[in-house]
Amino acid sequence: MAAAGIGTAAWATGACTRRADPDALSFWAMGYEGDYSPHLTTAFTRMTGIRVETQTLSWTEAHEKLLTAFAGNSLPDVFMLPAHWVGEFAMVGALARMPDATLLDDMLPGALNLTRAGGSGYAVPWVIGTQVQYYRRDLIEQAGYPEPPADWAEWRQMGLALKRRYPDAFTILLYLNWPEALLTFAAQLGAGLLRDRNTRGDFASPEFREALRFYKSLFDDGLAPRVLATQIQDPVGAFAQGYFAIYPEGPSLLLDMRRRAAEIPPDKWRTATMPTPHGPAAAPGACHTLVVAKTSRRPREAWSLVRHMTSVPSGLRFQRLIGDLPARASAWRDPQLANPTLKPFAEQIAHLSPTPALVEFEQIRAEVQLIAERVVRGLVDVNTATTEMNRRVDLMLAKRRALVEAGRIA
Repeated sequence: MAAAGIGTAAWATGACTRRADPDALSFWAMGYEGDYSPHLTTAFTRMTGIRVETQTLSWTEAHEKLLTAFAGNSLPDVFMLPAHWVGEFAMVGALARMPDATLLDDMLPGALNLTRAGGSGYAVPWVIGTQVQYYRRDLIEQAGYPEPPADWAEWRQMGLALKRRYPDAFTILLYLNWPEALLTFAAQLGAGLLRDRNTRGDFASPEFREALRFYKSLFDDGLAPRVLATQIQDPVGAFAQGYFAIYPEGPSLLLDMRRRAAEIPPDKWRTATMPTPHGPAAAPGACHTLVVAKTSRRPREAWSLVRHMTSVPSGLRFQRLIGDLPARASAWRDPQLANPTLKPFAEQIAHLSPTPALVEFEQIRAEVQLIAERVVRGLVDVNTATTEMNRRVDLMLAKRRALVEAGRIA
């Protein structure tokens, strides 16, 4: 799934621009999904005669643009929403209800699990993803391991062996301003993040504190560099040069690795599931869904487009083009997805944990990671940090808490 900020060029016409063809369906999506969606909509037009105008939204602006379009009564007919945004857009009345439950037939349980909390009845899972380890096979083998160990303790020993062999390099890249790794470790330990019907933080729990300690230890032991995403402008190039041996990322990196095969040949890297504390464990996942605007003038045709875009053939084509993983279960029985590189994704997708379906969760993630960065830099201890996380998150959720207590929202 595409990283934030990728694929912004097609936004140049703006969110509320009139359609060039008033009879066409309009379709918006973010990142690579937006950039490559014409490869799918063209086939829809051939089959139905219905034209589709597509636009790519910048991830950094998408939420605001969609809300602005809703306020201005100019939402597209069909658009992409991350699963944890669906509840918010449904609550404000932006979304049409799904007319046919068969749109959800053949979905992976993990995809339905990610959309059920806030998107039931509104959103159809489109593509699904989770973070795995992309690892330098050659470097790992030189340290004496055929592949990264599956549990935290042995994985750490491998990391220390790599550090001894390559003292000026690192084992793993964990950006200090990206929360995915910390939240993955927390999910593996069963940390719930929020409590009291998602109205208060639960970051002082023993599970989350253990996850934060493990996260901090990777930096303390010199296994991960203390860097922000802005400090490594070309992570694939750094991975190719051996600056780090393991790069945790989602399926969208597959496209970049294919494009950069001259720098890092396919035989030099592999994928593996993320290490876990004690065997198979939950993993955070991301699911991008397709929805229809309540204001669509052609809802029947719009849902027909959703069915086409989320079909097995469309999912397989998107996987070939950009690495996105389809949400339809039967797509995973196709030989195309039997590639060993995709096996770790399949294994983790079988154990996905849902993201809290709150509009505030993006801000919560950012705030928690800001405090985690202070822990990594030695400015605050784990117990003080998690208490502060709870305090800040409780303030963010004060309005929601009041609405829940008043019975106005579930």
